[in-house]
Amino acid sequence: SASLLSSSASGASVVAIDNKIEQAMDLVKNHLMYAVREEVEVLKEQIKELLEKNSQLERENSLLKTLASPEQLEKFQSRLPTEVLCPEEESPGAAAPAQHSGGSAV
Repeated sequence: SASLLSSSASGASVVAIDNKIEQAMDLVKNHLMYAVREEVEVLKEQIKELLEKNSQLERENSLLKTLASPEQLEKFQSRLPTEVLCPEEESPGAAAPAQHSGGSAV
């Protein structure tokens, strides 16, 4: 009958739409996974660099502590809190603050 034909046709179009939705969702999922993996790689690299920098600074710090006289250490420690709260001037050796990169280029 005619009604049976139209219902099977609409059924087929629903399946086609479902397939298209599924394909679109797969595309989105793949794109997101790729973007996340890319971001993770960047962050891993940054973490590695920061760990290296940190251990370098720790070595420098312990060396400076070893070389400093007790008077120098005491003077430094007494000055530290005020300088942290209100730095009067940028120390010449201070590195420029790292630029925070915006999110991944998706």
